[in-house]
Amino acid sequence: MKAVDLMTPRVITITPDASVAEAAKRMLDNRISGMPVMDTAGRVVGIISEGDLLHRVELGTERRRSWWLGLVTGGAIASEDFIKSHALKVGDVMTTNVSTVDENAAPDEIVRLLESRRIKRVPVVRNGTLVGIISRANLLRALASITPETSPAAADDRTLHERVAAAAKPLAWDARSHDAIVVRNGIVHLWGFVSTEAQRDAIRVAAEGVPGVKGVENNIQVVDPVESAAWGL
Repeated sequence: MKAVDLMTPRVITITPDASVAEAAKRMLDNRISGMPVMDTAGRVVGIISEGDLLHRVELGTERRRSWWLGLVTGGAIASEDFIKSHALKVGDVMTTNVSTVDENAAPDEIVRLLESRRIKRVPVVRNGTLVGIISRANLLRALASITPETSPAAADDRTLHERVAAAAKPLAWDARSHDAIVVRNGIVHLWGFVSTEAQRDAIRVAAEGVPGVKGVENNIQVVDPVESAAWGL
């Protein structure tokens, strides 16, 4: 099993020149808690998440640190806090020290990175180009799809994964509609969120129609848009 087998291939991104308000709206509209920031060359230059937008002057939630901390740090922390809470562009508030993993990275490498950096998601790259993103949820979904009798992903499973993803792509009514696809021994495990039962069934039917698929386990959830936004899905 490699990063390419676990990742969500459809990644919501934003540019450094976009506004903070636009970033917040894009995360809400797509029910995500963070996204990569891309430059004009298609390189990942940062990550912006809900955490980067919590302490904002508009909300009255900007940080207020002790005066002595400013003396100890020479005002550096206070300056950084001011930028985070007042800047209007994504490039000024995003986290710039971004880690990525290659598409062939092993799960243990991904887990070590998530734990050591205390992050919830990591971009997946192929020759420096963004091809997907892996979150803790992706790892849990892969774990839930594995039984004691399940062998590691075979080359045929990887081919099926690509074919199922291609078949489901035209049915992307929502950014989270097929958030993750896991294939094990020809069995396709679908994960994500949709607004109607018909959308859920349509993605299942698309997967079942791919030659070589032995079965489909449909874990996609039907969630009311208002309710999902309230829960941050």
